[in-house]
Amino acid sequence: MPEKSTSEIARPLRELFAKGKEAVERDNLDYALTIFGQVLQQEPAFYECREALRGAQLKKTGGSGGFFKKIVNTANPLLAKAQLALRNNPQEALSVAEQLLNSDVNNWSAHKVVAEAALALDLPKTAILSLELVRRHNAGDRAAALTLAKAYVAHRQGAKAQAIYEELLRANPKDNEILVAAKQLAALRTLEEQGYAKLESGEGSYRDILKDKDEAARLEQEARGHKDESTIASLLDRKVDELAADPSNLQLAREVADLYAQAGDLDKALKYYKMLAEIPGTVDPTLDRAIHSLTVKQIDQRLEQLDPAAPDHAEQVRQLQREKDTWMFEDCKRRAEKYPTDLGIKYELGTYYFKLGQITEAIQEFQKSQRDPHRRLQSTLFLGKCFAARGMNEMAVRQLNSAINEKSAMDDEKKDMIYTLGCLYEKMGKREDAMKQFERIYEIDIGYRDVGKKVDDFYSAGGSAA
Repeated sequence: MPEKSTSEIARPLRELFAKGKEAVERDNLDYALTIFGQVLQQEPAFYECREALRGAQLKKTGGSGGFFKKIVNTANPLLAKAQLALRNNPQEALSVAEQLLNSDVNNWSAHKVVAEAALALDLPKTAILSLELVRRHNAGDRAAALTLAKAYVAHRQGAKAQAIYEELLRANPKDNEILVAAKQLAALRTLEEQGYAKLESGEGSYRDILKDKDEAARLEQEARGHKDESTIASLLDRKVDELAADPSNLQLAREVADLYAQAGDLDKALKYYKMLAEIPGTVDPTLDRAIHSLTVKQIDQRLEQLDPAAPDHAEQVRQLQREKDTWMFEDCKRRAEKYPTDLGIKYELGTYYFKLGQITEAIQEFQKSQRDPHRRLQSTLFLGKCFAARGMNEMAVRQLNSAINEKSAMDDEKKDMIYTLGCLYEKMGKREDAMKQFERIYEIDIGYRDVGKKVDDFYSAGGSAA
């Protein structure tokens, strides 16, 4: 999906885009944002429109806020939705992230989603637009700098990418990932420059340039995050050969593991990930997450491969599900011990304890994970459920009300909080208080769980929650 100029856009959208620009000139910024969003929904590759959108977003904030405050509301549901869509639907991720930027243009996390989605869609200028903003206000963000360098490579701005790599290497000259990326870029630029230099001197031909461009394209594709199946297979063959010649190269081993995972060869990917994780002194949470994810996928594949016609099919399913649940729980405990400061793992472990009915242990984990801004609300909700399970009803009510009051959007998560509080009031014999909670859901979603029946039955019996 190469980026398009205005002349490549259909006339109706060009006219709509012009209305958006007029709205910006009249300072009718909300209307302009709406128009630009509609245009980009139909033509996500329309770069000039996206540039105008970003300008309107910045004008709306007047430069207030700033990136350095790091954005308190990192748990924004739009951000979570965009991040979730990133892997399977980058176009949706891009659209949702830009909705968030309409109200919070200084949200660096949303800009990163925009950049990653844009690169996946082959929209390097769009990625550069957001990443240059992030880098201008947060020069120490290594991940954003690397992604920006990739975007520059994709947009044939090798000199800018090289400047970023050189700056990063000055700060950390032994960073192997940056060394590899810089080496690939240098090879790509050398191929292009030598080809055209030979042509100008009469020593080369366009055939040579095309040959060099094939090699340059391979290096460029390798530098990008998004790879198709044929590219993965080609890279994998080459990396395996390179690793055979240099078996002590841990960076190569990690690249091979990642490529096997992308290719769907879970057994070989796990073999390499486990080998790397078992090297003495290795503390790398990304390795543990990869091993966890791929092991779960392996068990899921075994579940899918079971013969539904087999007489003991149901028992086989139950046995494999028990194996999966047991492994996930034990692996979570292992990771919690290995990474004692990772609050996300604390939350995950708390949910396992809660499902197993080990309430005291669950409370301990959720009280710790409440310190994680990404998990604070969910942890508070679970604490309410834990206290309710222990019969500590008043403490449960306080926790649930705290979570409900902090959550602004009436989404499924908030409905769960309100429903849980309503059920707790029922358990406490406070039927009117319970109905007030159920009515809050009934007014916007009558089909949520059994809320419709609860409210209808209450009023049919002549009750009133007023």
